[in-house]
Amino acid sequence: MAPAPGSSTELGVFLRSRRERLSPEEAGLPRGEGRRRTPGLRREELATLAGISIDYYIRLERGTERHPSPAVIDALVRALRVDQDEHAHLRALAAGVDRPTGAENIGSNRHVGPGVRVLLEQLRPFPAYVTNRIGDLLAWNPGGLRMFPGIEDTPASRRNVVRFAFLHPGARGLYANWEAQLTGLVSGLRQLAALEPDAKDLRDLVGELLVKSPDFARLWERYDVDRYRRGSKSIHHPLVGDLSVSYQVMRLEGTQGHSLLSYYAEAGTPAHDAFVLLDRFSEDDISASWAAVGPFEEQ
Repeated sequence: MAPAPGSSTELGVFLRSRRERLSPEEAGLPRGEGRRRTPGLRREELATLAGISIDYYIRLERGTERHPSPAVIDALVRALRVDQDEHAHLRALAAGVDRPTGAENIGSNRHVGPGVRVLLEQLRPFPAYVTNRIGDLLAWNPGGLRMFPGIEDTPASRRNVVRFAFLHPGARGLYANWEAQLTGLVSGLRQLAALEPDAKDLRDLVGELLVKSPDFARLWERYDVDRYRRGSKSIHHPLVGDLSVSYQVMRLEGTQGHSLLSYYAEAGTPAHDAFVLLDRFSEDDISASWAAVGPFEEQ
């Protein structure tokens, strides 16, 4: 069962997830004879590699040891062979174990200032939109909303990029490599849940997705750490066909965790032409295209 957001042993959950996915061979250890009952490294193997006592490491996984030093964290990072983003997340978990609780309404501000709306308009024909820290769609230009085919039929209060990706029937056919391209969305919520255990909006969204989407629950359990900053996607779009597009995420300073995502393409490329077309579609054109594809209704 996937651990609930806001677990008091989130540091231990993350350590265990990384220990269980690292094989002895990858850690430079002989596998030995016989069947291993533990996936990945045993606790005592990891403790030895990190140069700490097995008792101390067990306390870290169980959450009874709550103040590992930076030197211990760095030793575990080397032993677990995690990447830079995972290292940063591990440090954040270690630093946040005694953070005060009770901030249930953190990040609830959905206001998008006029300057940001001007930016969205000026980015046309590039699709662009603004989300809050849990992925709620707050503002967009025409192409930005149309990158989520059918979402315009969803009430504005439920327009969320992660909810769309896992619960909307149109999403699975939209992305060429559905799981690989959505890992970063789950990862972002997973990391946020570790740092904001009392945030009601986050808790409600994650709870809904864990119940309704086995795929989301599986990726949540996997606990990937993927900084969703920039990248590319291959999309099968019902309005403009197949696209290979690039995107950039920009954090909006002075807000409660708002970000602006914009797609982009070089002028004269097929992707740029598709963006121009997507930006210019009339509502009648879109309605006719959706009718030809079939109705989109959130599960």
